[in-house]
Amino acid sequence: MRLLTTTALATALALPALAADPELTVFDWAGFEEPSIFQGYVDKYGDNPTYAFYGDDDEAFQKIASGFKADLVHPCSQMVSKYRDAGLIEPWDTSRIPEFENIDKRFLASETFVDDQGVWYIPSDWGVTAIAYSNANVTPEDVSTLEVFTDPKFQGRTSLPDSSDDVWALAYLATGVTDWTDTTDEQFAAAAEWLRAAHQNVAAYWADPAEMSQLMASGAVDVAWSWNDGIVYLRDDNYDVGFQREAKEGSSTWFCGFINIKDGPGSEDKVYDFINAWLAPESARGLLDTIGYGHTNLKGMETIADDPAVAEGLSPVEVPILAQTPNDPAQRERQLAEFEKIKAGF
Repeated sequence: MRLLTTTALATALALPALAADPELTVFDWAGFEEPSIFQGYVDKYGDNPTYAFYGDDDEAFQKIASGFKADLVHPCSQMVSKYRDAGLIEPWDTSRIPEFENIDKRFLASETFVDDQGVWYIPSDWGVTAIAYSNANVTPEDVSTLEVFTDPKFQGRTSLPDSSDDVWALAYLATGVTDWTDTTDEQFAAAAEWLRAAHQNVAAYWADPAEMSQLMASGAVDVAWSWNDGIVYLRDDNYDVGFQREAKEGSSTWFCGFINIKDGPGSEDKVYDFINAWLAPESARGLLDTIGYGHTNLKGMETIADDPAVAEGLSPVEVPILAQTPNDPAQRERQLAEFEKIKAGF
């Protein structure tokens, strides 16, 4: 397996790819172009949408804000307020989305998503961030605590996401914070200090789960803070990887979904056909098998409830959980700026 550099991967992800149906452009994370996730759309039109890819949420927002043309974007929950505040999106007409009523209501419990002006966000998928580790080189005791990321034994052998949200979720958990919606200056400072210590062990920050899996499979790192999909990719390549969601300090959950870009260049009818295909209960199987994520449609989750991948990666755990729900935009910007300084060695 060839090890991609972060720069090379980011360049590849920034380019439009998989040009197909010219009447629908989806700006998305790499990996979600798998047709089994939106099979109903392919069945109706005989083709995939045209896809363009980004490496992280902040990159996607900057491109859209700078004029990149797309019909749909797939941000995680913390980003929706930025698109709303910038006037880039329009509310969804939920009367055109039959499965909307079956979305787990916990994913809509924010005025950022639903208010008296309408529904601004369609949650579609969710997952967890936890410790991926090499069973050959790391013991269960090593990963019983998040301090594995600061353990001198693993200097130069760890990888963290190049994602401010995920690394701050890790740092807050490691320093005893499980709700980031109401953090103090002291808690922020403690988490930043912990991140600086963890930075000393980092061999590379991964920009995409495929890059993380390449780092581990190549032997470059033994421990990573990982989403579910990185584990899927590693096991598909027969790499013996564990996924520790029950470190004593806890793990993190998050969810993502779709926003409808105002004045998108494509067909609005196809926008709704696509989101309806995504939300169809039968799409839960494609999402789980391809990426390892859960479906926000409760009927969809019922179809995969007995799958071992759900038991390992998506079932409830008996440790603290930091839910990556929307937090204060100013706090998020503060975290992003501090993370950039930490990566630069300051």
